Amino acid sequence: MMHGNFLYRILAAIVTLSVILVAHPEDAVVQAATASPMKIGIIGSGNIGSTVGTLWVKAGHQVLFSSRNPEKLKPLVDGLGHLARAGTVEEALNFGDVVLLGVPYGAYPQLGKDYAKQFVGKIVLDAGNAVLARDGEIAKPARENGVGLTSAKLLAGARIVRAFNIMNFRKVASLAHRPAPRLAMPIAGDDPQALKVAAGLVRDAGFDPVEVGGLQRSKLFEQGGPLYGAEMSAQEMRERLKSLP
Repeated sequence: MMHGNFLYRILAAIVTLSVILVAHPEDAVVQAATASPMKIGIIGSGNIGSTVGTLWVKAGHQVLFSSRNPEKLKPLVDGLGHLARAGTVEEALNFGDVVLLGVPYGAYPQLGKDYAKQFVGKIVLDAGNAVLARDGEIAKPARENGVGLTSAKLLAGARIVRAFNIMNFRKVASLAHRPAPRLAMPIAGDDPQALKVAAGLVRDAGFDPVEVGGLQRSKLFEQGGPLYGAEMSAQEMRERLKSLP
């Protein structure tokens, strides 16, 4: 009798899980993403880098926050526990299966020169925005040609995905994991596998990814673009995209 009850409970659990997966497939994706923790390097652990990196640590990923002065990151990593550590830019590149760029765009040309070999083949989530008053000569061509395509040239061989650039760090922190419907986060890239990885990390950070297309189309959510600063659900953003070229 005990044996029969045990089998009944197992079958009931399987049926319940099946119903959940059918009704909420997005939850299954999130579960799968957090069940397979990644190593992530953060280049630039200021506002956006520390904010998104913290969300990933809380989702169960290992994160190396980097800075020109790693010792200044000690309060941040100590507060996040054993999954967080601090290091140099080179250490972040060597550590991460994925890298998030959270530095001012004016630093990209030098990063591309100093770490050219390390960027080749690396999945890079590019959260930068080119600001004319801040970023020097590189800002103008980036604004004209698109940040995504410019990043791909500066970081030759990297698998660039534009993400996490449409809002400031305070909004990222306050709107992450909001009650359904979660906030949409547009992403764009030319590498399908890199896009898939980025989408999982966007979910783990508490947002719903919306694939906009290749790097050329990332202009739609750059500063001045129609999706920049957008606060809408994934369904609303996909509807909005239908009306955009």
